[in-house]
Amino acid sequence: MSPKGAKILPAEKEDGNVEYKRHILSPTHERAVKLTTQMSYRLDEGDGECIYEVGVEDDGSHSMLVLENVLASVDCIEAFAGTLNAVLVSKKFVQGTEADGGGGGLPTDAPTSSPSPGSKITTRCQVVIRRVETHLIASLPDEHKDIKVEDDDAPRHSIGETLSARNTRVAVVGNVDAGKSTLIGSLTTGSLDDGRGKCRTSIMKHRHEIESGRTSTCATHLMGFRRDGSAIGGRDRVRAHRRRPEDEVAREADRVVTFMDLAGHERYLKTTIHGVSSGFADYALILVNSRHPPTHMTQHHLNLCCSFGIPPIVIFTKVDGCPEHALNTSRQEVCKMLRAPDVGRRPFSVRTDADVDTVMEKMHQLAPIIETSAVTGEGLDLLRRMLFNIPKRRRHESKANRPFELLVEDIFNVPGVGAVVSGFVNAGELEVGGHVHVGPLDDGSFIKTLAKSAHIARINTSTVVAGQNACLALALAKDQRKKLRRGMVVMREAPAPTRTFDAEICVLKGEGTTIRRSYQAFVHILNVRQSAFARHIEMLNTGSILPPTRSGGGKDCEGEGTVVLRPGARARVRFEFAKRPEYIRPGMRMLFRDGRVRGVGIITGIPEVVAAVG
Repeated sequence: MSPKGAKILPAEKEDGNVEYKRHILSPTHERAVKLTTQMSYRLDEGDGECIYEVGVEDDGSHSMLVLENVLASVDCIEAFAGTLNAVLVSKKFVQGTEADGGGGGLPTDAPTSSPSPGSKITTRCQVVIRRVETHLIASLPDEHKDIKVEDDDAPRHSIGETLSARNTRVAVVGNVDAGKSTLIGSLTTGSLDDGRGKCRTSIMKHRHEIESGRTSTCATHLMGFRRDGSAIGGRDRVRAHRRRPEDEVAREADRVVTFMDLAGHERYLKTTIHGVSSGFADYALILVNSRHPPTHMTQHHLNLCCSFGIPPIVIFTKVDGCPEHALNTSRQEVCKMLRAPDVGRRPFSVRTDADVDTVMEKMHQLAPIIETSAVTGEGLDLLRRMLFNIPKRRRHESKANRPFELLVEDIFNVPGVGAVVSGFVNAGELEVGGHVHVGPLDDGSFIKTLAKSAHIARINTSTVVAGQNACLALALAKDQRKKLRRGMVVMREAPAPTRTFDAEICVLKGEGTTIRRSYQAFVHILNVRQSAFARHIEMLNTGSILPPTRSGGGKDCEGEGTVVLRPGARARVRFEFAKRPEYIRPGMRMLFRDGRVRGVGIITGIPEVVAAVG
């Protein structure tokens, strides 16, 4: 083991854009791949820039290296950066004697050569690596004039219209090994997978996702189509391992499909539920690994999408090399799930272009089934044709005359810009420079602020309209930024939030569930997530519901005649949020769970409101 010198830097952090390396000397191919992946993660953490401290241990101690080893390590780092289309923008060497731990010298661009192989001069180096971001390059006005379209005289749609009225949102769900990210990566890049994660790596963001191959967050990815139906594929012109930037796709596309890549592992089920609840999906791709029968998670995902009224499209993946008997077994199990009473869909196998045209007008009855392979490309052309021709269900552009409403999904603090909120514009229209209210806070009040700038698909815009995913930069003080959270709303006028609401619910059939007064569940209402209590329950007289169960005199009961809901029951329930008031409206669809999804419903009224404070 190499000797260590004095501690010269703080200990290395798992996150952030700073990486410590003792040395990198003649790495093997496997080691080089891991180091390249690590550099990609550091670049993403630093928004395209990272810092490597060569000759420093993970605990911040000096590695006591001689100049030759440091130079060889820097050469390896530069080679790794080249594969990621990044460059070394600066190198600072610090040299000193072994006695002072190598920390006594001043940083220099040109190190002093070692006088002899046995020299005691120790060296460390700080390397700054920067990636060229194509979306920061100003576009020329006529750079897309050579795009081939069927009719050159046909009017071009604006980017704002393409990303709202001509944008179909598709949720992608399935079990953990179904290949969701791989399929999305293959569709958005227009390339085939190598069977070892090539396509999924092009769209994954987090280090642990790249290493494990499992998606743990809700991510959106844009796929564009030209007028003739051809997909806009390809990779980044500078970063060859990444998919094409969204701004380029949006500028060239005549219509787009927004994929919502959701987690498949059971550990992340609540994240998937939130993604489906707040995603405003037009359709859902239910991915099934053809080599294994569908699991209970496939059943959960199918029921979840049907609970929100999202038409399913079943995609069998990995059909290349799949035994025929295994594919037949998986197909039979999926067809059985689709024909179940709580789903009520007729499976329809899509094998030709004529089948695609047939199923387009019957999506409310049929569940298309397509067999695909991201390695051989089988079935991908049929899937692209279906995604291009599929009719848009949600007409968000019709809500442009309503008051502006942006549902906050994520919050960022951008250096030099300040607080930035991103989310879906559910209604209305907003001009940059106007005053808005963001909230509600824990006390039910709203913060009045100014919308400084806006972006859609990484493109600066002066107006955002209903149906778009947008980012707004808000003029907030430092103490106000800390009060922002997911689940808030941005509106022109401060609305009245509430802690209680009435909803008509249906308890889903399945595992035994008993719901009575004071029942606590986790409620999902679009982007709102919070625990809530059932304060009052009233059975709905539909003729098919069992009469109210009369509970006994146990201490957990509220008294004689307490209403108890069981699977299949319908009722009108008054809920109360447990922590803080939220902004909700009648007509919003809700879902509640306590580990598993227990029921769905629609908000029917707001009994009381809290006066909003501007």
